[in-house]
Amino acid sequence: MLRTELISILAEKYPQFTASDSGLIVNTVINSIVTHLGQGGRVEIRGFGTFSAHARPPRLGRNPKTGEEVHVPRKFVPHFKPGNELRVRVNVEQDK
Repeated sequence: MLRTELISILAEKYPQFTASDSGLIVNTVINSIVTHLGQGGRVEIRGFGTFSAHARPPRLGRNPKTGEEVHVPRKFVPHFKPGNELRVRVNVEQDK
């Protein structure tokens, strides 16, 4: 599902919101999650899952073209752990 599809679904389900209102809602939620993760926080949505940032340690990598060793600095990557309710519902939907 794309962001635009989610916005369309919200606009259809809640006719009191225009498509631009729905877009603002979706963008606000996503931006809030990204901002909080960027500050080192954790976001938990009960029944859906938990977003967090995991640190990858620095390492030595290789340039595939030249074979030269390259220092790759420490970085943070987003991580998502689905909640139990999400796992159960996905499995039920897959069995249909």
